[in-house]
Amino acid sequence: MARNAYPVFSHEYFMTKALELAHQAYENNEVPVGALVVAEGKKIIGKGFNQTEQLNDVTAHAEILAITAASNFLGAKYLKNCTLYITLEPCVMCAGAIAWAQIDRVVYAAKDIKKGYSKYSPAIIHPKYDIVPGILQNESEDLLKTFFKRLRDT
Repeated sequence: MARNAYPVFSHEYFMTKALELAHQAYENNEVPVGALVVAEGKKIIGKGFNQTEQLNDVTAHAEILAITAASNFLGAKYLKNCTLYITLEPCVMCAGAIAWAQIDRVVYAAKDIKKGYSKYSPAIIHPKYDIVPGILQNESEDLLKTFFKRLRDT
């Protein structure tokens, strides 16, 4: 490896980090979704987990918080050469934010069959963007199922 070069990590590596954020949401009684923005395949520049209950804000989704953190880190509104890792398929609101931020790649774990953007309008995220579904899908689905079972049992 050349001096000052950084390794490029795998999708599984970064999705594991996003799942750690989802666990933080779970511990805070939030729907367990975590997201992070990675610049050039090597550096995490934004993180978020759902905080809609904690902040009393319906827009405080993991993706929105991660995008905002990454934009603040870069001092820019566009996140070119970045990848967004999310433990659940983005909703329509978050897909719109992803499109506006011009994120090049979206990698998500579990499909959201009830509120995922692809159910309503797959074209929200521009077709030139790279969408990679299903990375650590089972782990994300298990966490979500456990969370909603806990809600039903209380």
